[in-house]
Amino acid sequence: MSYYFTPPYFLVFAGLFISLTSGSAFAATLKQIVAKWSSDRAEAAVAKLPTGQLIVPFLGINAGILMFLAAGLEVFGFPGWLAYAAAVPLTLFIGILVWYQLGSMLTYVEQKGFASLDLDSWQ
Repeated sequence: MSYYFTPPYFLVFAGLFISLTSGSAFAATLKQIVAKWSSDRAEAAVAKLPTGQLIVPFLGINAGILMFLAAGLEVFGFPGWLAYAAAVPLTLFIGILVWYQLGSMLTYVEQKGFASLDLDSWQ
């Protein structure tokens, strides 16, 4: 019975599935928030971008990545404690960096406007 769970292939696919579904929820929520924020900003001089609604899907993405990384390391023969000991700090570090980058980009858009992100005009 424990043979099926020795390398946790199910956890690899479950982590990938959790990350993808949470990522699609994150993208939809971010698009909705930015569209509403953009229209509110046009009406009011000062409009704050709410990021509280993004926390749950973002944590779901990170949980899926953590599960995927740890299970992937276990598939390659690492013991469970070592796989999670490597995956937890890596996931936290990357998650914090991505959250900080998202916040700085939203602050940049708030200050300079959406036209400042037009990457096609750069040469």
